[in-house]
Amino acid sequence: MNTSMTAAQKFLAFSPEVAAARAAGRPIVALESTIISHGMPYPQNVQTAREVEALIRAQGAVPATIAVLDGKIRIGLSDAELELLGQSPEAMKVSRRDLPYVLASGKIGATTVAATMICAELAGIAVFVTGGIGGVHRGAEISFDISADLQELAQTSVAVVCAGAKSILDIGLTLEYLETHGVPVLSIGQDNFAAFYTPDSGFKADFRLDTPAEQADFLRCKWALGLAGGVVISNPVPAAEAMPREEIDAITAQALSEAETQGIQGKAVTPFLLARIKALTEGRSLATNIALVKNNAVAGARLACALQAG
Repeated sequence: MNTSMTAAQKFLAFSPEVAAARAAGRPIVALESTIISHGMPYPQNVQTAREVEALIRAQGAVPATIAVLDGKIRIGLSDAELELLGQSPEAMKVSRRDLPYVLASGKIGATTVAATMICAELAGIAVFVTGGIGGVHRGAEISFDISADLQELAQTSVAVVCAGAKSILDIGLTLEYLETHGVPVLSIGQDNFAAFYTPDSGFKADFRLDTPAEQADFLRCKWALGLAGGVVISNPVPAAEAMPREEIDAITAQALSEAETQGIQGKAVTPFLLARIKALTEGRSLATNIALVKNNAVAGARLACALQAG
């Protein structure tokens, strides 16, 4: 561990469950917290967070939901802390650039994919489960709107289990960016990269590795070679819970048009689009979102167990 990472340990606060898992050498799975604060409405957000944690425990791993509270990076949250995040309108959406401010000021911070990766690596956690990764936004050739998640994947050595990238993004350019920065994209159960609400984006992943053992072997080999950086593991939403691709594409286009008309930019774009898609699908997209996160939790827990077993 380098000196800067060692110095950063003073900002970490482990929950009793995670601390016990670390001491016993048990597999741990990191979870982000913006899905609680910004990704879903209350009370579904807190209920889903608890159910996801329970699914990870059922697979033999320990969940570590990550957030920033009272000047500390919390690795594992209590029920009361989950409720606080789920009901706090002042919770900040925290990416790499925001971590120092939120920690130094003592504000409430919910971690994005990028920030969760940073915190997970500091805590020695190699597997992280989320809904979907951020990426290159449509129109980025003008706006330069590219998620910090992608650059984090290029430099932070954590495996990210996701349902691909949200269909609100330019998925082709997102995959091109990852390729340029040497980030491998694995897919489970199919050759193509997933598109969040739908299983198939129409774009191929780099490699198909269906079993946790195969995925764990890939991760060990990559990092043993000194190839720092993350790995995207695309786990498609189950077909029974997926939305028709044509429908979600049309609704996404409408929501994007509304965001542009209203001048919504930056961090506000994704929460706005997800809320509009939920409204336009009369809540069906939220059900799909919950289903894919739970599906990812099971895949991530199995991977963490396979890594630990090796």
